[in-house]
Amino acid sequence: MKTVHIVSLGCPKNQVDAEVMAATLEKGGYSIVPDPRDAAIILVNTCAFILPAKEESIEEILRAAAWKKAGRCRFLAVAGCLPQRYGKSLAAELPEVDIFLDTNEAPRIAAHLDRLRDVPGATSLTVVNRPSFLMDAGHKRRLSTPFYTAYLKIAEGCSNYCSYCIIPALRGRARSRTIDDIIAEAHNLTAQGVREIIITAQDSTAYGRDLKERPNLGDLLRKLAGLADLRWIRLLYTYPGKLDAHMLGVMAEEKKICPYVDIPIQHIDDDILKAMRRQGGSARIKESIALVRELVPDVALRTSLIVGFPGETPARFKRLLNFIRETRFDHLGAFKYSTEEETAAAVLTGRVTEKTKEKRRRELMEEQALISAGINQTLIGSHQEVLIEGTSDLPEFPYAGRCRRQAPEIDGITFIKGKGLKAGDFVACTITSADTYDLYGEVRQP
Repeated sequence: MKTVHIVSLGCPKNQVDAEVMAATLEKGGYSIVPDPRDAAIILVNTCAFILPAKEESIEEILRAAAWKKAGRCRFLAVAGCLPQRYGKSLAAELPEVDIFLDTNEAPRIAAHLDRLRDVPGATSLTVVNRPSFLMDAGHKRRLSTPFYTAYLKIAEGCSNYCSYCIIPALRGRARSRTIDDIIAEAHNLTAQGVREIIITAQDSTAYGRDLKERPNLGDLLRKLAGLADLRWIRLLYTYPGKLDAHMLGVMAEEKKICPYVDIPIQHIDDDILKAMRRQGGSARIKESIALVRELVPDVALRTSLIVGFPGETPARFKRLLNFIRETRFDHLGAFKYSTEEETAAAVLTGRVTEKTKEKRRRELMEEQALISAGINQTLIGSHQEVLIEGTSDLPEFPYAGRCRRQAPEIDGITFIKGKGLKAGDFVACTITSADTYDLYGEVRQP
């Protein structure tokens, strides 16, 4: 009766919330089980960022409802962004669900599930309030990542209010944790064996601007780099208009900080950026990228783009494509614009057809494949530190891992030739070959 299977959807930030819930449940006497067939309760931590994410959340809820109907599962709980966005209307649409919980309820999840178990015949409950939760080091986590890697959420919410984005409604305004609290959690993580910390937030470069002391991201990175047991620090979700020389200087000076910057620019055409309510425009984006490359030697740049935004004419898309060719990002993801109700962009004219969106997305990714292949070829012969993640299916390269240029799940893999390696090892390697997205190397002899 106290076994729980957790399904967490969406971004790493949501994954951290699920880890908080898992640890809270264990403290409350629950057991987390990997197989839904062994669970008395299934908990789905949902994402509602864009339409495909909402559809995936609904599919997972219905899949869990089928387990409830046919298997051992007795209760179905749904948490996170979907309840936060749609509130009590979900109860009528999904009567199979026993309880809906918003993004504030992660630290109280055990009490909610106790209610389901202890009150026979309790009616479906929906708990939805304005988003206000901000985790701290006192919230323990049951890591779902490999033991050597963990995400570290330094802030919650967002105050950018881009016209296409629902995040401020789902997560509230930007709220930063203090440096001391973040360092305390980092100590907790390294004590568990974590050697790579991946910093995440809705906008990492907004860190500290809401706090009285006005700490900044550069100061935080410097403090993290001082942790003796930490090997790598990786930075995600930086806003192009907020990258500054201080933070980049710290990145260049501190060798534990991977020379890797994730800058989701979304577009480069000024009219589209204005309609998106992105700050700074194309000139600021180009200045930021130039500054990163000037101050951080051998940096790997990742970006995300939106194609098919209202008003994206062929000429505006061509401008974006040409910019990608000129800038040559190391890693890139392109996504089709999704109309989200209750956003400013939902009422814009100049709609782009789904067929055209998909055509443009493919064109961008085909161009990026050529760029990635070219960049990878230049890495042949280079020396790279590689974090081994496990074995591979390639007889000649029996190990798989990532170098400092690669973030987990979103970038390529580095396949390694060697002996006696195990997950969590950091090894010095020489890159011997490369393909479009992956690298191949061998362990360097001492």
